[in-house]
Amino acid sequence: MVERFLSQTSFVSQEDYRKNLHIRVPENFNFGYDVVDAYAAEQPGKEALLWTDDQGAEIRFTFADIKRESDRTASYFQSLGIGKGDVVMLILKRRYEFWFSILALHKLGAVVIPATHLLTKKDVVYRCNTAGIKAIVAAGERVITDHIAAAMPESPTTELLVSVGPEVPEGFLDFHAGIEKAAPFVRPERVNANDDVMMMYFTSGTTGEPKMVAHDFTYPLGHITTGLLWHNLHEGSLHLTIADTGWAKAAWGKLYGQWLAGACLFVYDHEKFTPADMLRKIEQYRITSLCAPPTVYRFLIREDLTKYDLSSLEYCTTAGEALNGAVYDTFLRLTGIRLMEGFGQTETTLTLATFPWMKSKPGSMGVPNPQYRIDLVTPDGRSAEDGEQGQIVIRTDGGKPLGLFKGYYLNDELTREAWHDGVYYTGDVAWRDEDGYYWFVGRADDVIKSSGYRIGPFEVESALMTHPAVVECAITGVPDEIRGQVVKATIVLAEAYRGQAGEALVRELQDHVKRITAPYKYPRVIEFVESLPKTISGKIRRKEIRSGDEGK
Repeated sequence: MVERFLSQTSFVSQEDYRKNLHIRVPENFNFGYDVVDAYAAEQPGKEALLWTDDQGAEIRFTFADIKRESDRTASYFQSLGIGKGDVVMLILKRRYEFWFSILALHKLGAVVIPATHLLTKKDVVYRCNTAGIKAIVAAGERVITDHIAAAMPESPTTELLVSVGPEVPEGFLDFHAGIEKAAPFVRPERVNANDDVMMMYFTSGTTGEPKMVAHDFTYPLGHITTGLLWHNLHEGSLHLTIADTGWAKAAWGKLYGQWLAGACLFVYDHEKFTPADMLRKIEQYRITSLCAPPTVYRFLIREDLTKYDLSSLEYCTTAGEALNGAVYDTFLRLTGIRLMEGFGQTETTLTLATFPWMKSKPGSMGVPNPQYRIDLVTPDGRSAEDGEQGQIVIRTDGGKPLGLFKGYYLNDELTREAWHDGVYYTGDVAWRDEDGYYWFVGRADDVIKSSGYRIGPFEVESALMTHPAVVECAITGVPDEIRGQVVKATIVLAEAYRGQAGEALVRELQDHVKRITAPYKYPRVIEFVESLPKTISGKIRRKEIRSGDEGK
């Protein structure tokens, strides 16, 4: 399949990759028709999705199955009046109906908003009114449907509520009854142009209300590099990305790039992440490829891996935060597999990564994906030298790269703030070493300026997290008359250390940071708290901590 879109599908070096990555974009590309239905026509028995849950259920879907069910779903949605340009929100956790629904909406030319099941009434109201959502398709669990129902009196654009079960509350339509009765699907005469909006994500930014990131119909092709070249997938791969379908990580690892590469998706629908359960699934189903954030790998290596047969694993990737060297070394020693890091945003596809032909450097984001023209820009506007911090930017004066978002939906002002004069500013600060590898420092707004030094919160947080007393921490700057700012650590302690909170532990943690990283970065102020303020996606709201300190 991927050969239809790439002139060269394998690469032996970064130079080969830079020179010869060329992605062909068909006119009016639609992932539902041009990839899924094409597979169903040419390889109908090819396995596409292996779905399991924590109750022991297992369902295997071929591409013929996926085409049939997405067509039935599209026909049902048509009967409800959903069509081109209509906005539909999916709150489906890891239910297999997510794949039926998102493909059906693609086939209709509608706009899909994947969303997390953690939304409250307030969140649902905000999304419905900001995006003009016409319909919501949700898992039929009271914790989800009650919030949706409560939001409806304040959500005038939302006409339809659909439940995939197990419950179908009052006011909701029954998804499965609807698709059972659906008429044969007829493809609309005009579905989409390449630059039509296909998908939107609400980014849970660490400041302000979430923004709507709009992607067009070419966005799936931008993930060819994610699945084929970063995940290193092939026709025989069985790939597991540990993510809920409500987050952009699902588009990265549970749909587009993986099917384009010819892999089968493995989905484990579970309520609570349990490392031992995940390891048993890898062993039982002979999973070959795993992608998860470093936190998950930290949990996995705490288990006794000798109890599990992980010999099926061929390749493992990680993203979401920088990888601790100790986790990398331990996982390599126990499994023989190098963890390969990657970086990107909701607004992009994979922008930086460690690719199969490269030496990995634990903690590095890797090197630029030649799909994008990446640069580091200093605060005074010049390109950063090696070893010098700068904001990661994507240069677009030659045109919008494949995979980059269209803009923030219905908000030209926010779009112009981030993307102007032919440059998209990611807001992330990094530095580049002499080998061209990039290293994350922090968000531009979070970098601390103390006594002439620029200190990234991430590197101090990483140092603190290696101490057994620290469960979570956030690094911020607090005003200081002499130094301008000093580093402050807000720390959640492990249960065994909570009774020791005091000056002795403060000094111990400060000395620990001095040993792990450059001494000037140590936190001069430490506060112990019960919990950290976070966004709905779990990102720490450092601005809230800073505002509280200013108030004091």
